[in-house]
Amino acid sequence: MKNSPLRLAIVGGQRGSHFSGSMSSLRDDIELVAICDLDESTVNQWQSSWEGLKGFTNYEEMLADPDIDAVFLATPLFIHARQAIAALRAGKHVLSEVIAVTTLEDGWELIETVKATGKHYMMAENYCFIRSNMQVMNMIKSNVFGSLTYLEGAYIHDCRSMLFDSKGELTWRGRLHRDYNGMNYPTHSLGPLAMWMDLNREGGDRLVSISTFTSSAVAARRYFHEVVKPAHPYARDVDFQQGDSAISILRTASGALIHLRVDWTSGRPHDMAHYALQGERGAYTSGKPGDEGPLVYMEGISPGLSWEGDIAWEPLSKYSASYEHPLWRDFGAEAKKAGHGGGDLFVIKEFADAIHENRNPMIDVYDAVLWSSIFPLSMESVSKGGREIQIPNFRI
Repeated sequence: MKNSPLRLAIVGGQRGSHFSGSMSSLRDDIELVAICDLDESTVNQWQSSWEGLKGFTNYEEMLADPDIDAVFLATPLFIHARQAIAALRAGKHVLSEVIAVTTLEDGWELIETVKATGKHYMMAENYCFIRSNMQVMNMIKSNVFGSLTYLEGAYIHDCRSMLFDSKGELTWRGRLHRDYNGMNYPTHSLGPLAMWMDLNREGGDRLVSISTFTSSAVAARRYFHEVVKPAHPYARDVDFQQGDSAISILRTASGALIHLRVDWTSGRPHDMAHYALQGERGAYTSGKPGDEGPLVYMEGISPGLSWEGDIAWEPLSKYSASYEHPLWRDFGAEAKKAGHGGGDLFVIKEFADAIHENRNPMIDVYDAVLWSSIFPLSMESVSKGGREIQIPNFRI
């Protein structure tokens, strides 16, 4: 007997609108039944384009609705943890946008709440589902690179236009950049690498420490004085704490190094999904946007030997027939229509499938808290001059 569609409510109408196409593609798995947003006009817009949709401007009232099975939190990251915990305690499954938590205390409480309620929780880290990232994951599991010794991930995206709203007031991104200084948006960069290495999972490697450094903070301040202030003369001066570039070095129990970088205010072309790895027998790089695309070298598979100097990078696509992930093989046509490299479709699908099949989702609450913990731990490291900070094992 086929499962009934999961009755889902979206919380946060503006960001949630990016997933409307994926919801339509997954109507057999998901039934969108409600929208919740503080702005009544946003609720009305959703209801005018989505027949029979319930509308709420009060989150607690929405959680009391027995016709809602699950909530998708597409709200500012500062409130994800408390909203998720409230929803779980109200008997709802939770799919949360990134990051999951901003404090270690909220992380531990979120884990305990999932365990106590028995409800499913998943973080919607869509970069894990990018086609090339999933293919590389399959290649790693097939051991074509050998033991991994170094990985890197970077989120480089000029978001200065998103720091202020049309009135010159700070958005949640602006407040984040003003009030914190560290690896302030880590999961896009770390998530795929963590899945490649099965970090803090049974049989996988384990994160043990983090050291973080930030550069001077100049680009956002310049943007404020040269762009925002002329348009909004009465806008308040902003003292941005976040350095233009933040770099974290993470160590694992096996001795591997992970290099993370975030920069969302410097002037340069976007490189929002940069990844690379080095193994004992090969390497991968996602390349740069506009170049020839992801590249790979595998000793014994690619032509030539590196110590003889007669090798060259090969396109990752050359090996898609052998290592394409089944999700992309089966649903690639639909995923190509979705945002974030297809990830917006797959996070919704995986969440619904995990609930229908009563199993852990691919990105469970332990993953969500571990990856998100880089946020507070990096702030602590920066405040201590880049000192190495121990990373808890949240699965204990």
